Amino acid sequence: MRRILVTNDDGVESEGLIVLAETLRSIAEVFVVAPDSDRSGVSHAVSIRHAVTVVDVPGRAVPTYACSGMPADCVILGVHQLATGPVDFVVSGINRGANVADDVNYSGTVAAAVEAQLIGVPSIAVSLAASWPATDVEHHWDVAARLARELVEKTLTFWNLNVPNQAEVAGVRVTRQGRKRYGDRLAPDPTAPGGVRTYRIWGRDVHRSGEDTDDDAVYAGYASITPLRADRTDEALYHRYRAEASLSTG
Repeated sequence: MRRILVTNDDGVESEGLIVLAETLRSIAEVFVVAPDSDRSGVSHAVSIRHAVTVVDVPGRAVPTYACSGMPADCVILGVHQLATGPVDFVVSGINRGANVADDVNYSGTVAAAVEAQLIGVPSIAVSLAASWPATDVEHHWDVAARLARELVEKTLTFWNLNVPNQAEVAGVRVTRQGRKRYGDRLAPDPTAPGGVRTYRIWGRDVHRSGEDTDDDAVYAGYASITPLRADRTDEALYHRYRAEASLSTG
């Protein structure tokens, strides 16, 4: 039976994480290593300046560990230290809120999937496009969890799955990563005491980027699956300048 590591960036108490782990139990041996509190927006940070701690979380349906580090740390520890054998798959999520377009660069959920790929383990990231903070009345974690299970069963690796927060989705679209523009990117807080200048960095989404993109698909009611890659080399520029260098050196 396959062994799956489940992690996230919302923290070990996240309902989405719990539902995901329990859903994947039907197809694999599952264990969880997740941050001990919310680590949203940390991207691919790793704990290089200090040690991290790991503690057992009792009362869960699968073995669960809370880690004081980052999502990427959780993957490293889960694969190399806490697993009872080789890990066949890493599933990161279910994140509360979509990770589409430029959000992918900030997401700890996506970064955990990237870390798995870097160390040679197939992975997917899973997000539910619920409001953030959690103000939606219902969160359809089960819908996202079932779609994640389908991707794992098909062995589709290094994909970013985003699911509308709906009881039923219109379908599944294979998409590319979009681009996003934010409004009110800096929001100063005039009430800060003692002359300290305080700002809120995150802004509201004011732009979506095209009908073949992840953000457009999700907001149209479709689940979006986007293939990712860890190598950020611009291949066109690489080949162009390599060719020019060859010509200049004779």
